Formats: sequence, C-alpha cells, structure tokens
Amino acid sequence: LAVGWGSGVVAAWATSPGGCELVQSTADCTGRWLSSIPGNLRGDTEELLLDVNTIQVLGNASLLSYHQLRHLSLTKNRLELIEPGAFLSSQGLHVLSLADNLLFTNYSLTAAALSALPALRMLDLAGNHLTENMVSVLVWNLSSLESLSVARNIIMRLDSSIFTNLTQLLELNLEKNYIFEIDQAFEGLQRLQRLSVAYNYLPCVVEFGLTQLRVLNVSNNIIEWFLALETDDLFELEVLDLSHNHLLFFPVLPRQSKLHSLLLKDNEMSFYQRLPNGTSLADVTVQFLLIDGNSTNVTTVSLWDEICHSNLSSLRLLDMSQNQVWYLPEGFLAQMPSLTHLKLNQNCLETFHLSEGDPLAMLMELDLSQNQLVELGAEVDAGSVLPNLELFNLSTNRLQVLPPGVFTYIRKITTVDLSHNRVDLCPQPPVTGKVDSPPCVDLRGVATLTHLSLAGCGLRGLGGHPFQGTSLMHLDLSDNHQVLSGDLDWLQDLALTLQVLSLRNTSLSSTDMDFSAFNSLVRLDLSENSLTVFPTSLGALKLRSLDLRDNCLPAVPPDVVWMPLGESLREVYLSRNPYNCCTLGWWDALQRVEGLHVPDGQEVTCSYASHTLSPRALPGPVLQSCRWQTADLALLYLVLALPTCLTLLVAFALVFLMLKQKLLKMVKSRCGVSSSY
Repeated sequence: LAVGWGSGVVAAWATSPGGCELVQSTADCTGRWLSSIPGNLRGDTEELLLDVNTIQVLGNASLLSYHQLRHLSLTKNRLELIEPGAFLSSQGLHVLSLADNLLFTNYSLTAAALSALPALRMLDLAGNHLTENMVSVLVWNLSSLESLSVARNIIMRLDSSIFTNLTQLLELNLEKNYIFEIDQAFEGLQRLQRLSVAYNYLPCVVEFGLTQLRVLNVSNNIIEWFLALETDDLFELEVLDLSHNHLLFFPVLPRQSKLHSLLLKDNEMSFYQRLPNGTSLADVTVQFLLIDGNSTNVTTVSLWDEICHSNLSSLRLLDMSQNQVWYLPEGFLAQMPSLTHLKLNQNCLETFHLSEGDPLAMLMELDLSQNQLVELGAEVDAGSVLPNLELFNLSTNRLQVLPPGVFTYIRKITTVDLSHNRVDLCPQPPVTGKVDSPPCVDLRGVATLTHLSLAGCGLRGLGGHPFQGTSLMHLDLSDNHQVLSGDLDWLQDLALTLQVLSLRNTSLSSTDMDFSAFNSLVRLDLSENSLTVFPTSLGALKLRSLDLRDNCLPAVPPDVVWMPLGESLREVYLSRNPYNCCTLGWWDALQRVEGLHVPDGQEVTCSYASHTLSPRALPGPVLQSCRWQTADLALLYLVLALPTCLTLLVAFALVFLMLKQKLLKMVKSRCGVSSSY
C-alpha cells in the first residue's frame, strides 16, 4: 500500500522481498525464520525488529546497509556471536535488545562489538546465561548507557567492579538471578533512579544509602531486615517494594525521604512492644555486627523506636497485608497524614479504633479483611470520621456489631464489604421471647453508599426497610440461606437503583421473587439455588449478564429470545442443570442469538435415559428417539388410525359389491313394486 502526495510517492506500509513489513522507517521482520539479517531493506531504516528468528551470528557486514539505524531488536534468536565490527556502520544506535539468546558463548568478542556504540542508551541482555564477570566485560565501555537489563541470568554476587563505568545509568534491572550478596555495587551510579533486584536471594539490606534512587524493588527475596543508613540526608526514594520477603520487623526507613508508596505485603512482620502474654519489649535492642575487611562496626537498633525518626508525611500507599500484625503501636498511623490507601488485610488484628481526631483525614481506602476483628472502636459523638473514606473492607472477621451510626459519619463512603461476619441489619424482625433487640448494623440513610457485600453473614428474613435512604447499585446477598424467607418488601426499596444483584446460594425457588420492578438491573446471579422453572418475571428485564448455574432447570423457555431479556442479554451461564435432551429447542434458539455468549457452554449437559450428553453433539439415535417422544400425539394417533380406517372402508366396499344383486332382489320382494329404470 502506497500513499502519494503530489508527484512523490512515500511507502507508508509495504512488504519487502524477504517478507518483512515496512512501516515508514520501521522494518518488522519478527517470526520470519530468518537465519541472517536481510540486506534488501530500505537504506533509511531506523528501526529493525528481528525478534523470534534463528540468527546465530551478527557479522561485520550484516548492518552495512543501515547507516541510520537507531533501534535494533534481536530478542529470541540463537545469537552466539556479534563480530567486533558489526556496528561500525551503525554507530548512531540508541536501543539494542539482545534478550533470550546465547551470548555467554562468545561474550568477549560481543563486548568488543558493543564498545563501538558511543550513543547506546538502552541495552537488554536478559536471558543470556551470563555470570557477573561476563556482564562486567560486556558493559565495561558503555558509559553512555541509561537503561540496562541483565534479568534472568545467573548472576550471584555483585561488587563495585561490575558497573564501574556506567556513570549515566538511570535504570537497572537485575530481576530473576541468583544474587545473594551485594557489596557496594551501586555506589558509583550517581544518576541511578530505578533499581529492581526482585526474585533473587538477598537475606537482608543494611546501610541502604542510595540517596538518589527513586524506585527500589527488592520484592520476592528472603530479606529479614531492611536498615537505611543513619543520616539526615534527604533520600529521593518514592517507591519501596519489600513485598514477598521474610521481614520480621517494620523496616528502618530513611529519616528524610519522599516516600509515597511502601509495599510490605506477604512478610512475617509484627510489632513487639506488647506481646499477647502481656510481656513488653519496649527497651529491647538488637546489635548488628558489620564486618568490612579489617574494620568492624557495631550498630545498635531498638526494635521499635527507630521508626519514630522516619518522616513518613508524604506516604500515600501502605500495604502491610499478609503479615502477622496483631496490633498497631500508638501513634503509628499519626506519622502518615497523607495516607490515602491502607491495606492491613490478612493479619491477626483483634481491634481497630477510629476517632474524630484521627490523622487519616486523607484516607480513601481501608482494607481490614481477613483478620480476627471482634470490635471496631469509634468515637463519633461529633463531626466526621475518616471524612474522605470511600472503600471500607471488613470482610471475613468476627464482627457482630459496628459502632452506632458509623457510616453516617463517614460521609463519602461508597463501598462497604461486611461479608462473612455474623452481622444483622437494622431493623430486623423481633426475636420471640426477647425484650432487647439484638445488635445490628444500621445502613439506613447512607445516601452515598452504592456497593454493599453481605455474603455469608447468616442473614435471616429481613424486616422493615434496612436499605431505605441508600442508592445501592451493587448488592451481594449470596450464601445467606434464609435471607429470602418472609416478606420481601425490603428489597423493593432498591428497585430503581440496583444494577448488580447476587442471590447465589440463597435457597431461591421459582415462586419466591418477582423481578419485574428491577428495571435497572444489568447483572443478576441466581446460581446455586433450587429453581425448577425459569422465572417469568425476568423476561421483561434488560439484563446483560445472567447466571443460572447449579439449579434444577429442565429447560429454558424458547421464546425468551424474543423478549426484552433476549435482546439485551450478552452473557448467560447455564451449566450444571438437569436439562432434558429431548427439549433442547431453547438451546438452539440461544445459539442463533447474535452477540450472546455462553461462557460455560462446554460444560452444559443434558440427560437422556440415565446418560449425560452434550447438547452440542447429540448422537443420531438419540435425536431420532427424541423426535418420536416429542411428536404431536394427535397427529400420531391420526397416523396410526388411518390405515385401520382405510382397511375397513375397502372391506365394506367389497362386501357391498359381492352382495349387491341379492340386496336388490330382497328390497324388491319386500316392497312389491317394480321400478322403471
């Protein structure tokens, strides 16, 4: 395809004789089974993509035709050697990707070739089976590099000699190696801003002093300690990822930094000032013995006091999920006035306290799920609590009650997850024999609330109007076996706003609910119930998603495709129902609906004579048998009776013809009158 302007014609997209796609100054030769670099491409090519080919050697003459080359990618080839003069004609190269090759074979010759690239900015050597010594040789003369990746190699130890000359380096990726020790390897990289040593075997990080670093990722190691250098220098650090390690204590962070994201997920952290048995470790210290050559330094660190010296005023995200925290020290959160996202899920917390003067005025998301909370303390006598909180996750705890009116004071709350707690909603029906009403959660009048999950709360038939004054759009009532017992008027308060409703595993039968008033519903989950008949009230809705799995439905009405439901539906789940193989007209009708997807279609089965079959491929004998079983009985009886009737008619005609003369004489003799013919 060529696009012309005036008298000139410029190729915007074309195919070269070698099968490469040409887009302006880019030649894409990916996956062409090339064993060498094609020499018939345009001479002004600036970007050459040769990924996923079988090139083994980049020779001295391979790039002679491409003097303007700026970007060369040879990822996933079989490259073993780059000859020393290969880049002499392409010294303007800025980006070079050599990942997933075999460069360890002739790395010294390849290093000589790379040294001829004075303008190289980005180099990817990932997945080449390189050791630290090989890496040192390969990058020795690349002082112009700004980004280097040596991920997925076999580097084990780093020292100050590896990256000595990379004075312009901004980004370094060392992920997925076997690094267990780093000895001042980054001290000379004064411009380094992003460093990833994730997925290695580092046991600890001590005397961290890279003040210029902005992003540090040391996740997925075996780190037990993180100790920043004791200095008042300002660290540029903004993101620190220590997740998926073996941290025992909260990290000792720089005293002054710009840290806004601290990721500590999946460690073994706890606080030790107070232990569950009442013991206090407030005065306990730990001594670190640091041996460097002939010098020995002893650093004494308090288990908790150190954190008090770290300025966390800029921190916005703190993820401490999946740890062993059972309490938060006094004043811990007070150091983080800018915090917007706090994740404490999957810990051992038993209490959590909210107060009007809480420093977390900026908090938007609070996740306390999967703890052991029995109490959520709050002081809500006046003013608002957590004034900017929008998402509050309290699922999978041991809560039975929340502070009265707590959601009224959280004035911007939109999403609440109370699932898998033994809570009741106010007002609930009176309990026989009890004067005092049981504790309950009051959601009435929370106008900002739009998403609510109450799955697995053991809710019984709800009385009154527990959702009055809310604007719920998403409601999850699944795994509450008796929530639909009794009067269902309480659900009608949500008919105008509700868009997503889950009634999974709520013992719903076909006659329990009338859905016709829920005109705003777009997603409905009725799975794992006892439906024996398709609810006719669904036909008038304009759902986009419907889940009918794990019910007792023998069929779906064939005319549902002509209803408003059939016109709007985009996905429907139907598996694990006892469908009759001889009444699958509805299935064929659904298959013909344009735009309708059955994600579990491969799992849909039907029953025939104690056999379980797939409706997509019914055997011929089954289809034949089903035709007989489903035929019109009146027509069947007519077909069976017709031969009998014809036989009797023929027999009567024969008898009549044989006895015709005798009958005529008998009539004449009895009448006694002759007739003229």
